[in-house]
Formats: sequence, C-alpha cells, structure tokens
Amino acid sequence: MTDWRVLLTRPAEESALLAASLSDVGVFSSSLPLLEIEALPVTPEQQAVWADLGRYCAVIVVSKPAARLGVQRLERHWPRLPWFSVGAATAQVLADQGLDVHYPPSGDDSEALLALPALREAVARTDARVLILRGEGGRELLAERLREQGASVDYLELYRRFLPAYDPGVLMQRIQLERLNGLVVSSGQGFLHLQALAGSDWPQVARLPLFVPSPRVYEMARAAGAEKVVDCRGASAAALLVALRSHSVPTL
Repeated sequence: MTDWRVLLTRPAEESALLAASLSDVGVFSSSLPLLEIEALPVTPEQQAVWADLGRYCAVIVVSKPAARLGVQRLERHWPRLPWFSVGAATAQVLADQGLDVHYPPSGDDSEALLALPALREAVARTDARVLILRGEGGRELLAERLREQGASVDYLELYRRFLPAYDPGVLMQRIQLERLNGLVVSSGQGFLHLQALAGSDWPQVARLPLFVPSPRVYEMARAAGAEKVVDCRGASAAALLVALRSHSVPTL
C-alpha cells in the first residue's frame, strides 16, 4: 500500500485526521481542502423547530458539522427521542452530549441508515414526522425514501459549504509536483468542487482513480467522465483503507 499517493479534499481538520490514519499504514497523502464550512445564522424559524422537537419521532443528522452546530443550538433542552446519524463519527459527537444515537454498524451512507431496524420502527408509527439536520442542499435520498414509507420530513439547514479560493491550475500542479496517483472525495459536493477546480484540466484529472463514499457519488463521477471510480461504501478512514488495499496502484 505504500505506493498509493492520494489527494485528500475534506475540510482541513478532517483531512489532517485522515492523513494521520493513512500515514500509520504507510500511505502518502496530500491535503487540498475543497469544502469550507460556514454556519448559517439562527432564524426565528429555526428557533421554532428547536422549541418543538417533541413533535418528531426521529432526528437524523447527516454530518459532523450538522451534529456540532445542532448540539450547540439545542443548549441541552431536548426531549427524549431517538437520534440517528449516517456514520459513527457523527454519532460520537451526539453521544458525547448524552443523546440516544443509532447508526449503521457497517456502512456509513444513506442506504445503510435506511436499512437500520430502529429507524424503520421509528417511522412505522402513524403520522410519523422526521427532522433532518444538514447543510444547505444536502442529500435528498433520505427524505425521498422516508416519504415513500409514509413519513413527513422536515429539513433544518445549519451551514453552507463553499469552495475555498485557489489559483487556477493548482490542482494539476499539486498532482504533478507530488506524483499523486489517487483522489479522495467525501461527498457529492466535494466531487463537484473537485471538477470545478480542475477546470480545463478535468480530462487529465479524470484519468486518476477516484475514491468516493457512496453509490450516488459514484454515479455522479462516472457521468462526469471519471474513468476509474471506486465506491468505498463509506467516508471513514477504515472504508478508504479497505478500498486502497483492494485496488492496485495505477501505472501513470
């Protein structure tokens, strides 16, 4: 695995944690954050939702930023209701605040969460209502599937994600300078930012193996022309390491 040299694109703090995990097993990585997080202002509508959480049968938190901002704004005034997260890392942020959190034991994507028996049980009741905490324009699959099961779904958007400002050509320069042979994105928006930053260099960038967290992002990348896309079935360091071990390093 020491021949892998991958580009990490998560926010800076998360990339640093992932880089440390990769370094422990001899994988070289370089960080070029493609997502920055900005909290959205608290509105009267948000405050009304927080004040009436008891009307929901479940709260789903789709990311660590949503979990951190959510617990900050709850200020420890919450009813006893089941909380759900897409992955273990997000669940830990909530559990640290004493919340009752359920998450898939294997797989950290929407599909795995939707298959979780505790979530199925929560939305099976009459007039089930679910709240999803997310960033602006987050994943839609959860809401679509839950509505198919008869639940009402509300969103509470707590932050927005944006592409940091970089000089033109910086992505290809980094790939060439550090002899990178793989790219890692952790979300659909992360992939869109990767493609946007590549600009006219996208045909060259698209030849590199691209490691993605879910079938949804896999389909996005393939439709955009990425030649070799690997679905890690999760955004965790463990999921990425399994994928790296399972695929050979390309000859560039």
